[in-house]
Amino acid sequence: MEETRQENARQAALDYHEFPQPGKLEVRATKPLANGRDLSRAYSPGVAEACLEIKADASTARRYTSRGNLVAVVSNGTAVLGLGNIGALASKPVMEGKAVLFKKFAGIDCFDIELDEKDPVKLAEIVCALEPTFGAINLEDIKAPDCFIVEKLCRERMNIPVFHDDQHGTAIVVGAAATNAMLVAGKKFEDIKLVSTGGGAAGIACLNMLVKLGVRRENIWLCDLAGLVHEGREEEMTPQKAEFAQPGGPRSLADVIEGADMFLGLSGPGVLTPEMVARMTPAPIVFALANPTPEIAPDLARSVAPDAIIATGRSDFPNQVNNVLCFPFIFRGALDVGATEINDEMKLACIEGIAALARATTSAEAAAAYSGERMSFGRDYLIPKPFDPRLMGVIAPAVARAAMETGVATRPVADIATYKQKLDGSVFRSSLIMRPVFEAASSASRRIVFAEGEDERVLRTANALLEETTDKPILIGRPEVVETRLERAGLPIRPGRDFEVVNPENDPRYRDYWGTYHELMQRDGVTPDLARAIMRTNTTAIAAIMVYREEADSMICGTFGQYLWHLKYIRQVLSRDGRVPIGALSLMILEEGPLFIADTQVNPEPTPEQIAETVIASARHVRRFGMVPQVALCSHSQFGNLDTSSGMRMRKALEILDARKPDFAYEGEMHVDAALDQSTRDRIFPNARFQGPANVLIFADADAASGIRNILKMRANGLEVGPILMGLANRAHVVTPSITTRGLLNISALAGTPVAQYG
Repeated sequence: MEETRQENARQAALDYHEFPQPGKLEVRATKPLANGRDLSRAYSPGVAEACLEIKADASTARRYTSRGNLVAVVSNGTAVLGLGNIGALASKPVMEGKAVLFKKFAGIDCFDIELDEKDPVKLAEIVCALEPTFGAINLEDIKAPDCFIVEKLCRERMNIPVFHDDQHGTAIVVGAAATNAMLVAGKKFEDIKLVSTGGGAAGIACLNMLVKLGVRRENIWLCDLAGLVHEGREEEMTPQKAEFAQPGGPRSLADVIEGADMFLGLSGPGVLTPEMVARMTPAPIVFALANPTPEIAPDLARSVAPDAIIATGRSDFPNQVNNVLCFPFIFRGALDVGATEINDEMKLACIEGIAALARATTSAEAAAAYSGERMSFGRDYLIPKPFDPRLMGVIAPAVARAAMETGVATRPVADIATYKQKLDGSVFRSSLIMRPVFEAASSASRRIVFAEGEDERVLRTANALLEETTDKPILIGRPEVVETRLERAGLPIRPGRDFEVVNPENDPRYRDYWGTYHELMQRDGVTPDLARAIMRTNTTAIAAIMVYREEADSMICGTFGQYLWHLKYIRQVLSRDGRVPIGALSLMILEEGPLFIADTQVNPEPTPEQIAETVIASARHVRRFGMVPQVALCSHSQFGNLDTSSGMRMRKALEILDARKPDFAYEGEMHVDAALDQSTRDRIFPNARFQGPANVLIFADADAASGIRNILKMRANGLEVGPILMGLANRAHVVTPSITTRGLLNISALAGTPVAQYG
């Protein structure tokens, strides 16, 4: 059975690399090449202009070429993962994978370069000759001690960052994990005894970094295949190992492990035994980083030291020391400020950023990527997970700042805070466009009640609201369930202390709530018994009553169930004093920019009057995002050419709008392509009321609007903000079951904005 499982896994890995096309990389053009004009600009004669500009000023290469965002991953295949010296060609899948990680995690373009050259001096000469092509060099999987020679020569000769990830990337992540391990164990770097196995590139780099963090060199005991590195030893010695030589004669790992506070293994399987761990200090720190099999299995270490703090290089154990936590983001920061090198200060800034992030509340995105894992700071969570999207916005600015402070930045960023916002916007696509909304929401402290308060997405949103805003979340749910799920998710907030919980099964306001609901609905067939039942079981109705009674300012529901079911109870309670649901507006964030769509939910087939109201309300909400509305009324009919139901209703809506003379641009009725493409619209109707693409599409029925919304989500990688329920003075919003925690936080910011802020 195990053999079959392994063979299946092997074949799956091979298929991944072969299909649908071989390899993991491709090159795509960033500029159009559709006609002769494009060709003349991309190549001859237009390309000469860019060449001449770069000849006159080399720094302009960053403006006119990809060099400023291009990294080379260079290897000769002499020390590949745990495979050893497999050669340059066989290393290519690894280097392609490294290039993919650069792109995925930091948006950095990358070429993998495999060189069939064993001589470290010649290898360095080849790498140095690549400087005109790349903005930075990532050396990878070059055996020790050759890697030290290659890196030294390249750093001396090249005026761009050169980073040997096996050394320094590993050292940075180990440094971050060790920083937090010290906190958990209640120890200090300067006081500990450290025993390490493995004198290769990664091991030496880790020890040097730990020295920079405070470990005393005389308290470091380095062992390798020949035993303890000691003064006078000649076997298997290098200048790098010699720096850690202890006085005295030969000794083994078993001889020196006594009283060690920390073990750092970058060697091989089974090197550390349980008996050795038992001889370490209480709360021993065991970093067994050999791959794929660690120096000691975590369960064996814990069998003799239950309080051990353990890290490995594997993803199936807690505290995986993974270089992807570091290298994409340190290169991002270095490239963005035009750093000439990656120095110690930049590496230490990276360590501090990674360590601090682990101590913060886990992001919802990371929690979703690692479903089922408990991620709260402690002995089993020393460092963040690789898919934590906050890594970019924390590490890259810290690295950039350190580069500027140490004078190695050739293009300093003017404002680190603005730079961070830009990076966050590249990771959280809604970040930049939502900024005006969050700023407006910060002007007041509003009470927002969540109808589905037991949902983990809601719990994470409540935590984010308390961390990032002045709003006060109210959760409807059973307190014991809320408490359990908060604990399971590793969230620090607690009901009663940090936020209010409304228990539908036992709340002192129950009599008041069902009484209010009965009073509102008694002439719509609702009896007292029915009112009691609804206020005991229907959390959407409870939330609406709380808003009606002004015990909350706004409500959010819809994480499960059907939109119109939720809307029914909102209408019953909150459609008062001329306020009625007008329509649902969805903001779709696309690669080409933002696009608003309405009405996706409320009116299945709106009347002309309802369409006109939707147009006006949509324009008002678009302005909340700092945008100028350009509204297209969309239909199968185009500028009067068809007397379809949708066409006639749209034309009538246009007449209503013309009579009201709103202060924004609108036009219709038209097809979607005419709305989005100026040239198409000019051919059909050259006298349209706005120029450029529409940013708001209003449809004549919910089928069309909802269909377009879902197509953009599923096939165009559109990120939705919304739906925004218009017409109820920002007192209620109904989301959809597919919403993420980030989406809920965005809706909460919209709900948290006083109506006075946007009219």
